[in-house]
Amino acid sequence: MEKRCANWTLLLVLCGLLPLTPQAGRTMPKLSDKKLCADSECSHPILIARALQDYYPQDCRFIHIHQGQSVYVYAMLKDRGNLFWAGSVQGSYYGDQEARLGYFPSSVVEETHALMPAEVEVKTDKWDFYCY
Repeated sequence: MEKRCANWTLLLVLCGLLPLTPQAGRTMPKLSDKKLCADSECSHPILIARALQDYYPQDCRFIHIHQGQSVYVYAMLKDRGNLFWAGSVQGSYYGDQEARLGYFPSSVVEETHALMPAEVEVKTDKWDFYCY
């Protein structure tokens, strides 16, 4: 049984489903103390935006966005002039890539559809800026 489990683990590593070396997450510096959301859990999208240009992440808190890609915005960081938004991008309907969540500068997107007002102020915590 032990040998079978070892072979299964190796298979998952080779297929890219498990990392080759375990990596512990780390807390990164906070980008803001508050965020504006549609609800207290920041679980409902505020708006849909379209990327005006490619954006390459600075670190693991941020997401890579391709020009023309749709972005679902879930939160707007508040303290520093609303410079960063939190959102999700996804590939085609059947997914040429998994959904990715993270931050990006609000200046690289334009709003295309308003969904819900961002009226709920939520305090950020260390998990908002945790890198996995």
